Amino acid sequence: MATFGRLITAMITPFNDEGEVDYAQARRLAQALVASGTEALVLSGTTGETPTLTPAEKLRLYAEVKDALGGRAPIIAGATNYNTAESIEQVRQAERVGVDGILATVPYYNKPPQEGLYQHFAAIARSTQLPVIVYNVPSRTVTNLAAETAIRLSHIDNIVGVKEASANYEQIAKIMDGARPDFLVWSGNDSDTLPILAMGGYGIVSVVSHLVGRQIRGMIQAFLAGDRNRAAAEHRRLLPLVNAMFIVSNPIPLKYALNRVGFRVGKPRLPLVELDAKSAATVDAVLKNYAIDLLS
Repeated sequence: MATFGRLITAMITPFNDEGEVDYAQARRLAQALVASGTEALVLSGTTGETPTLTPAEKLRLYAEVKDALGGRAPIIAGATNYNTAESIEQVRQAERVGVDGILATVPYYNKPPQEGLYQHFAAIARSTQLPVIVYNVPSRTVTNLAAETAIRLSHIDNIVGVKEASANYEQIAKIMDGARPDFLVWSGNDSDTLPILAMGGYGIVSVVSHLVGRQIRGMIQAFLAGDRNRAAAEHRRLLPLVNAMFIVSNPIPLKYALNRVGFRVGKPRLPLVELDAKSAATVDAVLKNYAIDLLS
């Protein structure tokens, strides 16, 4: 199974002035993220505006970024939705393109029970040779993946971990206690990175690493080296930036920030819109307090 690393970035999808996917800029962004500390990339996830990307756009995005990186970092495809059969087909197509792993999100809208969630993820895992990370984000999907279900899923060989964005530390602790020993837990919220590491988590699937990847990686390394005070201080220092990037729906503030620091990524696709003036002023004020790791 692929090793994805402790700092994974959920990459935005750049668009040009006509609203088309800017594949050349996606290649540059992927290279810049890896240069600034990212160990693996999630493409066409929430931050990548996956609901607005066509299947053809996703497949080309995977191929372009894979080629641009030349094996320097794994590519994880956000290739699932609320339709199990359609998810399986998308996963198979992504595998043929050459992605290194799958991020499989809890189905949204149709609100399956826990047994349905188990069967959904089990079917997806059986359909591929790739490692699968399950993604629990109840703030977006409404449905929570219960600890007991995550533990059951951990016993499927190629389900290698979970991206946990529930912010439910008791639930996350239960997963860590009950899952198979090599099953990994990545934080799905930048604000939860250090607490989840402290409980025994592995790393973070990050949004804010677009801007401060080296700094987040440094915080993780400090924690792993036993310098808990430094790690805690870095976590606290980064929190205002984290909060600013979620002042409205992700990735609206992040796209604004990247454009603001000189890395052009265009505006979001509808139904997302550009950042409002009041929120933009807040983001501007916060950005002034941070060195930006990403090279434009």
